[in-house]
Amino acid sequence: MKNAAELTERRPSFASSKITKNKKLMNQDRRNDYDVTNTVQVSNSAAVRDAVCALFTNTFPGASFDKLWLAFYDFDRLFGGQFPGYLGCDTTYHDRQHSLDMTLAFARLVAGYERSVDPAERLGAHRAQMAIVTSLFHDSGYIRHKERDKEFTNGAEFTLYHVSRSADFLRRYLPELGMAKDVAVASMIVHYTGYELDLDKIELDDPRDAICGHLIGTADLVAQMADRCYLEKCRDRLYKEFVVGGIAVEHASPGEYMVRYESGIDLLRKTPGFYQAATKDRLQKKFNRAYRYVEVLFDGQNPYVDAIRANLTHLVRVLKTDNWELLRREPPYFVGTQDAVESMDLVADRMLAAVPREHGSLPTDLLPA
Repeated sequence: MKNAAELTERRPSFASSKITKNKKLMNQDRRNDYDVTNTVQVSNSAAVRDAVCALFTNTFPGASFDKLWLAFYDFDRLFGGQFPGYLGCDTTYHDRQHSLDMTLAFARLVAGYERSVDPAERLGAHRAQMAIVTSLFHDSGYIRHKERDKEFTNGAEFTLYHVSRSADFLRRYLPELGMAKDVAVASMIVHYTGYELDLDKIELDDPRDAICGHLIGTADLVAQMADRCYLEKCRDRLYKEFVVGGIAVEHASPGEYMVRYESGIDLLRKTPGFYQAATKDRLQKKFNRAYRYVEVLFDGQNPYVDAIRANLTHLVRVLKTDNWELLRREPPYFVGTQDAVESMDLVADRMLAAVPREHGSLPTDLLPA
């Protein structure tokens, strides 16, 4: 058996100047809404579905892709506002592209895992199918329901408990897909993408289900941090979601405020520390370096780790020079409601305006560009 820890010892080889040159060209020419290999448009459901289908059918020959095809169809409807009872995606950071990018990363991790372990430890087609559907809908909790969520104006208001809402969505949706038997596991492993439950206390009967959780949690982290526009999205979009979700500024009681992030730039200033303290702890310890499984597909290279390293290196350069003009990418939005961007700005600005000036938070329209 080759586990993730053992794969860690196989350091990527950079002996080939051709490989190094191609990597540099890939980093330079990568399009804003394409995956780390610059080959799959992760804002396009059909493109990601086809890529996942190729991985799935190659990994599990003879297994049906029908339910996964339907899941991608329903994902498009849910995030686009055509799914019965729901309004569509209006969160600008946790958007359609993020979920698709994460699902592609997860499918690659599954394919690498299946090639790396002994037959008795493999996930198998059915479990992989369940986990791919869970990946697709891991952020469904941000989507507002037309009736149940009438008192809310933006999906980011669910930030602190969106994973539990995603689990609730899976409980309702999976039986419609003919996967009622998977509800119990799917509604638990989706919590590996969040912080609402202590991961060490999640109990699953089969160790392979826990592996699915590790892979899902890994894919969620590496996909977003490897995004070509990760830094700009953190500054301009994630900060606003944190404001609306009560994370940037916590209003615990009347007159009492705890400001965690004063602005989008302040969020970026604290990102390296967050990566060292929280993200590496999850990726390397909680998830047992599961990100290494993708290297089986890329001749020992890890394009996700390479892209994350490039983003963090660039961020450190920006922080040292205090030259924020270096973050000038303008990624497109992939939301499902017509006024999502304007709505996010209005709600965030209104909430920030209510914070007393002495706490130092800035309305988003006053943030440095």
